Amino acid sequence: MAVERIDFMRVPLDIVPPEDLEQTILELLSREGPQQIMLVSLWDVLRARRRGEFRSMVTSAALVLPVSKSLIRGAAFLKKKKPVRYYPFSLLISVLGTLEKYYKTLYLLGGQHRSLMQAERNVRSTFPHLGIVGRFAGGYHRTMEKNILTAIAKAQPSLVLIGDRMPGGQRWVHRNRKNFRTGIFLWSRDVIDVFSDRKRRVSEKTFERGLEYFPLLLKNPLRFFRIFQYLWYNILLLAYRIFRTARS
Repeated sequence: MAVERIDFMRVPLDIVPPEDLEQTILELLSREGPQQIMLVSLWDVLRARRRGEFRSMVTSAALVLPVSKSLIRGAAFLKKKKPVRYYPFSLLISVLGTLEKYYKTLYLLGGQHRSLMQAERNVRSTFPHLGIVGRFAGGYHRTMEKNILTAIAKAQPSLVLIGDRMPGGQRWVHRNRKNFRTGIFLWSRDVIDVFSDRKRRVSEKTFERGLEYFPLLLKNPLRFFRIFQYLWYNILLLAYRIFRTARS
C-alpha cells in the first residue's frame, strides 16, 4: 500500500496520493480487524495531541487523512512531506466507487430515519452494483446497541459509513472495535444528510480556498473563539520549527 505516515507535532498524518487511493482501500479490506479511516481537521489534531481516548483513536486508525488547509501549511512550515488534503465528499464518492467496482458491500449507520432511508435510495441509484447489506438510524435507545453490533458483525460489510446522532460520534467505532472482525469504518457527521439531499455540502471551490469553516461560523458565532486555538497552533508550529533548527 503506497501510504506514507508522517509525525506531525506528535499526531500521525497519512499521505495517500489520489492515484493510489483505490489500491489503498483494497489493501485495507484485506486486513483482519476493523480499519478506521479518520478525516481530521486542525481542531482534531490539537485535541489528539493530548492524552486520552481521542488520541488513542487517532494513533490506532488505519488512515488519518487531513481535511484542513492549515495542516498542509503546517507540514510545509515544518519542512515535512506535504500530505494530500482530501475534499470529504469527493473522497467518499471515490471510496464508494471503488467498492462498487469490486462488488463490495455497505452498511449505513446514523442520522434520522427519514434521512437514512433517502440516503440509501440515492446511494443505490448512484452505485447500483454496491450491495447495501443493512442500515440503522442514530439516536437509538442504548438497549438496541447490542443488536446493531451483532447485525453489522454478521453482515460483514466492506464499509460501514457512519453519520450523525451516534453515541460518542466517531468514538463509537473505537469503543466497539472489538465486536468487528473486518471492514472499513468511516465517520463523517453530515454524510447521511448530504447523501439524502437534506443538507448542502460545502462547495469544492470554498473547500479548495480553505474557507470551509466560515459557513459553520455563520451558523454558530461562538465558533469565533476558536481563533485562540488557531493562534496556539501557530505558536506550536513556531516552537517546533525553532526546536528542529536548534537540534540541527
